[in-house]
Amino acid sequence: MKKNLGLIELIAIAVGGMVGGGIFTILGISVSIVGALAPFAIALGGLIALFAAYSYVKLGVYYQDEGATYAFFKRTYPTSKTAASFIGWYTIFGYISTLALYAYTFSSYSISGFEFANNEIIRKLVAIGIIWLFALINLWSVKGMGKLEDIMVYSKLLILLVISTALIHYGKTDFHTFTQLLRNDISHSSVMNILIVASVTFVAYEGFQLVINAVKEMDNPEKNIPRAIYTAVILVTLIYFIIAMGAVLAIPTDDLINNKEYALASGAKEIMGNIGQNLVIVGAVLATSSAISGTMFGSSRQMARIADDGYLPNVIAKRKNNIPVYAILSMSATATLLILVGGLQLILEFGSITFLLVSLLMAIANFKIRKQTRSSTLFTIISILGLVTGTLLILMYEYQTQPEQLRFIIGLYVLLSVSAWGYARFRCVGVGLL
Repeated sequence: MKKNLGLIELIAIAVGGMVGGGIFTILGISVSIVGALAPFAIALGGLIALFAAYSYVKLGVYYQDEGATYAFFKRTYPTSKTAASFIGWYTIFGYISTLALYAYTFSSYSISGFEFANNEIIRKLVAIGIIWLFALINLWSVKGMGKLEDIMVYSKLLILLVISTALIHYGKTDFHTFTQLLRNDISHSSVMNILIVASVTFVAYEGFQLVINAVKEMDNPEKNIPRAIYTAVILVTLIYFIIAMGAVLAIPTDDLINNKEYALASGAKEIMGNIGQNLVIVGAVLATSSAISGTMFGSSRQMARIADDGYLPNVIAKRKNNIPVYAILSMSATATLLILVGGLQLILEFGSITFLLVSLLMAIANFKIRKQTRSSTLFTIISILGLVTGTLLILMYEYQTQPEQLRFIIGLYVLLSVSAWGYARFRCVGVGLL
């Protein structure tokens, strides 16, 4: 089979999956908790992501299975049928909720200059439309999707770099004033708050594992999996740090907190006029578009792999020209339903906690077979401790600030758990009858 994805395309898929709507929403939360320390706390989240990526890389090279998260856990614990079903359902639903959120963010920015920008019906219709547009692109061609992903990812990175440079250069806060702000925020912010920000912003780094889902379409997996994932995580951490630093230097703290995901756009408008605001809008549209495309590409292959094992309907496993057609259609349809129902902010919180928990399970699995994967015991233990801490901190943050969302998340986990358990049991009974 001809391999369609090289290192450049793989890095684009990982960066595209990570740099979505996250950077436009985490700034306000981060600044509200730790002030001028936000860029450093966000970068610390990247360090947590790097340790999480370590286990994914080792397991990805060892197993070379496009099922990634689900397949790694299933093959490491082959007797845990129900557990495999659970992690499969959790992971796929996490990806679907992320797709819905990216589409909704795309819609918010793409229609922001029109009179009907606040019309909820139009916003949802545009979000649904972009989901299905990228579904068609993914159904059309792997190579075509990869090339389009290249263009979108590297274009948005260039735009974000221009915006960040302009914010830093024209920012009203000089270096001396910034160091004074840092000293003040260091004296008022606890280590706990910095760690909470790092944990909350971890969701902005979700997406690097999508590289492994493309293992059947990539050249030289042994070299390209680690190269693509490590390069992407480091690159995205640097991008987030520069953007956050530019925002803190140029945009008043109150504006960053109050304007939320539009803080960058409003700040750029103050400095560069309408051109600056439009650049941010274009950057946001490209960011969410590439995130939708990359997430749909990788997660649909994982969904097909789970269905192939019988933990989802068999039709989802069917492919045409190695493209999981029915998985792509199923994910798009479910994401459409989520957009219509609403409550995407709640689903986002579910997704962030899900990916922390799933990354923790991957680190534990890697620790179990660390000799086979040739992993460092020290690095693996640090990864486990970091992810345990991050998971506990984000749960604590949710409990303290948004207890209603935490109750919703728990209810959603119960629903998914019952569904996963029922499907796994039905499968086992069916196999026994056969």
